[in-house]
Amino acid sequence: MPEHAHRTDPRTRRLSCALVVGALLLSGCTGAFSPRYYWQAAHGQFELWRRARPLDVVLADSATPGPVRDQLRLAADIRDWASSELSLPDNGSYRRYADLGRRFVVWNVFAAEALSVKPRQSCFPVAGCVSYRGFFAEADARAHAHALAEAGLDVHVTGIPAYSTLGWFDDPLLNTFIHYPETELVRLIVHELAHQIVYVRDDTEFNESFASAVEEEGVRRWLARPGKAALQQGFDRTQTMRADFAALVGKYREMLDELYRSDLPDEAKRAGKHTLIGQLGADYIRLRDGSWNGFRGYDRWFGQDINNATLASIGLYTSARPAFSQLIARAPDLPSAWVSLRELAALPRDERRARLGLPPHPDDR
Repeated sequence: MPEHAHRTDPRTRRLSCALVVGALLLSGCTGAFSPRYYWQAAHGQFELWRRARPLDVVLADSATPGPVRDQLRLAADIRDWASSELSLPDNGSYRRYADLGRRFVVWNVFAAEALSVKPRQSCFPVAGCVSYRGFFAEADARAHAHALAEAGLDVHVTGIPAYSTLGWFDDPLLNTFIHYPETELVRLIVHELAHQIVYVRDDTEFNESFASAVEEEGVRRWLARPGKAALQQGFDRTQTMRADFAALVGKYREMLDELYRSDLPDEAKRAGKHTLIGQLGADYIRLRDGSWNGFRGYDRWFGQDINNATLASIGLYTSARPAFSQLIARAPDLPSAWVSLRELAALPRDERRARLGLPPHPDDR
């Protein structure tokens, strides 16, 4: 490309912004920060942006498979509805499509001490501190996890189908989630758009609990549309099992936390850890074969190595969701709810938690 294009082409300026912001969102400051990590973040974001095509182009392409075309039309309907009905940002996000040729867009690495359920934090220049580090290539994620495990940490690697750039630029629909069932597609698009309303640095519980409350409100309203009643039963069952799973994992995470904080010697704590994780697996089988009537959708999760990092990756930061659901219910309309939310976000953490009726944050006690 000619040198002057870098100064004059808006598309190029937008791409440069994507590279920088993508790297800032993904590049962690905890531990050794390497140019290689920065490069994989920038390169991965560039590839995602480069592959994205406008939906009308993809829909008109004869090479687009019929099932994908149907899902793209559904996603376009959800996207328009999310702005008109939920007053979520009306921008270019989820109005393009990218096929990355892989199952996940990024892989997140979680890590925790061998005798702690508190995840190790990675701090990002834009997103603040979060409990994982993301990689666009699975091999890079697993290499990083291996290095952490060699240092004696519990580690967990999980594939992620979508992430938000927080409104810095337009996020596309991806092959990694376009095949989702209808209610799950609504859930994902609404959740990611909610992150564009407001984002509070270093308060993952606020961000995720709010987005989770918005997604639930979004699905509720979507299912109230004409012709959607048949989806309700399946959604309710999925919600029940999702809640059962989170409660089961949360129960054992709390039991392990209590064990680790006790005065027992480390050897006894390690033995207790092994016992409790075994009991978690047994309780899951009873749940699966009992009230779930043999549903095996969580077998893969329980079939992996369960450790502190695995447990820390599940539902750790959504406990404030009921408070946000109440905020939404009390507001006269959703735009008013979003105004209240932004006002809360501007407050110090202890004050906004008090306004939401939440106890002090564990780090502030």
